[in-house]
Amino acid sequence: MSLSRQQRPLYEVKAGLFKGLAHPFRIRILELLAAAPEVSVAVLQQETGLEASHLSQHLAVLRRHRLVESERRASHVYYRLADEKVAELLAVARALLRDIVRSDGARLADVDGLPELASPPSAAK
Repeated sequence: MSLSRQQRPLYEVKAGLFKGLAHPFRIRILELLAAAPEVSVAVLQQETGLEASHLSQHLAVLRRHRLVESERRASHVYYRLADEKVAELLAVARALLRDIVRSDGARLADVDGLPELASPPSAAK
């Protein structure tokens, strides 16, 4: 099946979404943002251990693919998820990861050792 001219741009946006997720630090940044309404760049830097320039590059990718939004207040910049569905996507990805590594007991223990994910808003209903 080939893509029509109308379909191709939509698939490109979808591929961009996955490009935005395609780095371990970007996933961790999103997890941190899923756990709070907003997080300052200073806290993201402290939690990830990234140099400011590297964190800035990752945040730019996440903004470009519309996964996060930012707001400057005085000399601080705060980030938040662009949509609560990003938190849901992270939860589904974590569950899928658990299923994928279930056959490898040592790796499953590693998954269980990952930081907790915040419950997606729809799961709390």
